[in-house]
Amino acid sequence: MKKEWFVLQTLTGQENKVQTNIKCRIGPEQMGDYVGQCIIPTEEVIESRPGKKKRKVNKKVFPGYVLVELALYDEAAGLDKDGKRVVVERTWQFLRETPGIIGSWLMQRPKPLTDAEVEAILSTKPSSSAEKPRPKVNFSVNEEVKITDGAFMGLTGLISMVNPDRGKLKVEVNVFSRTVPVDVDYWQVEKVETKEVEAVEASKS
Repeated sequence: MKKEWFVLQTLTGQENKVQTNIKCRIGPEQMGDYVGQCIIPTEEVIESRPGKKKRKVNKKVFPGYVLVELALYDEAAGLDKDGKRVVVERTWQFLRETPGIIGSWLMQRPKPLTDAEVEAILSTKPSSSAEKPRPKVNFSVNEEVKITDGAFMGLTGLISMVNPDRGKLKVEVNVFSRTVPVDVDYWQVEKVETKEVEAVEASKS
């Protein structure tokens, strides 16, 4: 059976529970042909708190999601009467019996990740954001910014929360065809309109 990478949406805080459940059941339920790797993408960051020594910690890149290799669609069966790919019932049932997966995901026909998306996620590099200086820039809610560093580099999104005391933002970006909140430091983003203005001025000169 052909396996493809999918993103499973989980209850927040139950990513590890879902991963453990899936891995432990593959052998006993003889699902090796249908379920492959199950990964929780993380990145190593340096955490720094006032009065405490800096330390390295692993931070979840996509809180509320896990990546799983699944033989979810029956390639030999082609398309059903509605023109949709036919689901492998054994895989579907396995997912339905996995505690912690949000039910709405199972009611849809999820799309597999592209090779480029998988490569970008699995090649997440360590970040030392806590050691970077905080730029003297003011950000506002609903302002559009572009992420310039980290696992989400290159994506643009709208700011949903600003924490000036810690120099952090929460940016809503589009990942896996759905909106995902991403926590970033001030120095990891740039204002989109700033670049646009510079481009316009450059074209006039």
